[in-house]
Amino acid sequence: MNLSRTFTRFFESEKSGGIVLIVCTIVSLLLANSAFGPAWLGFWQREVAGLTVELWVNDLLMAIFFLFVGLELERELYSGELSDWRNALLPICAAAGGIVVPAAIHAAFNYGTPTQGGAGIPMATDIAFALGVLALLGSRVPASLKIFLTALAVMDDLGAIIVIAVFYTAHVSLPYLLGALAVFALLVLCNRKLRIMALWPYLLGGALMWFLMLKSGVHATIAGVLLAFAIPYSARDEDTASPSHRLEHMLHYPVAFAILPIFALANTGVVIATGWQQNLLAPNSVGIIAGLVLGKPVGIVLLSFAAVALGLCRLPQDLGWRHVLGAGMLGGIGFTMSIFITNLAFPGQAAAIDASKIAILAASVLAGLAGFLWLRAVPRAPH
Repeated sequence: MNLSRTFTRFFESEKSGGIVLIVCTIVSLLLANSAFGPAWLGFWQREVAGLTVELWVNDLLMAIFFLFVGLELERELYSGELSDWRNALLPICAAAGGIVVPAAIHAAFNYGTPTQGGAGIPMATDIAFALGVLALLGSRVPASLKIFLTALAVMDDLGAIIVIAVFYTAHVSLPYLLGALAVFALLVLCNRKLRIMALWPYLLGGALMWFLMLKSGVHATIAGVLLAFAIPYSARDEDTASPSHRLEHMLHYPVAFAILPIFALANTGVVIATGWQQNLLAPNSVGIIAGLVLGKPVGIVLLSFAAVALGLCRLPQDLGWRHVLGAGMLGGIGFTMSIFITNLAFPGQAAAIDASKIAILAASVLAGLAGFLWLRAVPRAPH
């Protein structure tokens, strides 16, 4: 299978970005648990222009990350793995299974408790880490597995975005929300009717939409996804034909090597206190770990198998069910999106957030190791 230039470039940047993320996470954990801990943690809580530094990272920089995710999704839908309905159904069904089953597992352990709102935490897959682990396997895995896992993770992110918009929005200011949607409609008009191909009107409109979305109470990162689908796209040339391609190309390295590492630094500074092992046995932590490590592969394999058995789609020729299981294991690397949802699920609850982050880190390490060792052991051939 031939991989497109855009996909190859994307895969390589995610591979390196995953390594940078690991380094930043280790640095943040070491600093938080050292003599510099109070100063390090205090820096992220320092207020600047009405928001803490941590909130600027989570609301503004992550909006740019979500813009990038939206551009990836747009490319996949128009000219990538998701552009053909039959090809798209397999990763769509896999992603649905990888969202529903982990959430159900968490709910089973936490329903009716103060931590039931964390059901969205094990839903997510971290593209950078998952593809970074897959890249370590090199030619041991089929090329179509890389595409399958990427499409699955992109659809997983879309599911997480919907969950954030629907379930993690507490209070909505209707005038601000309508204002944000009006800006989005205007940008779509500039694209579809006026055919404006310059980037700057969309970026200015996106900045205004972000501000209005922030004030509305709906999480401001949703503005990034809406902006992505308002920007003109063309499948004629992968590199230069459309503003969408140009912006995605521009954002590859800043997202991989600046935005996500800064997010990791800001959000993984967890103080590992005495007795942290006991917290891993709490219902919320058990739900997160079981959801990511077990729920992800079970959900991904079951719904993929059901879709193929019903004749809705088929496996690529070089892909076997052993590979799908390995992809499901790697799907349990939640990290970025899981930590992001944790902050929304438990606002102002530092103890619950820290315990959840430790569970996410433990589950992501277990899932990554399991997926790597499994795919390293199984043969590349599908049978």
